[in-house]
Amino acid sequence: MATPRPADGFKLISENRRATMRYTVDEVIEVGIVLTGAEVKSLRAGKMELGDTYAMVLDGQLTLINAYIAPYKYATGPKVEEKRARRLLAHRAEIDRIDGKVSQKGLTLIALRAYFKDSKVKIELGLAHAKDGADRRQEIKRREGDREARAAIKRRMH
Repeated sequence: MATPRPADGFKLISENRRATMRYTVDEVIEVGIVLTGAEVKSLRAGKMELGDTYAMVLDGQLTLINAYIAPYKYATGPKVEEKRARRLLAHRAEIDRIDGKVSQKGLTLIALRAYFKDSKVKIELGLAHAKDGADRRQEIKRREGDREARAAIKRRMH
């Protein structure tokens, strides 16, 4: 899936940067989310954290777990819990497909980022499997090698 550009009515709210360090993402899925009005106002201010956020199918519905949305300080209605489980919106066939993959292959559904797309809040989920220690060390070694190669090229140019 192509990353939306700012010209497409796209505004990033929050990104889970640790997800790519801990997991290898196999597939990316975009879903909607059910929120209260005060939560949307808080998101417009960028007050969301996706650190340890994941999704799962509960009672036939896709649910986002552990996403923190700060309370909106000017809200007058009833207070909602910051880390409550929030319902995600996807087609029935897609929910069934995701549930099948997660239960069979041992994949995890993690939240990668949240953003506004044409005034609607969207969550980007990743079907991923956890990296083991060796994979993570190998990736760090590769990154350091690339960094050293770029530095050597830069020194040679000057």
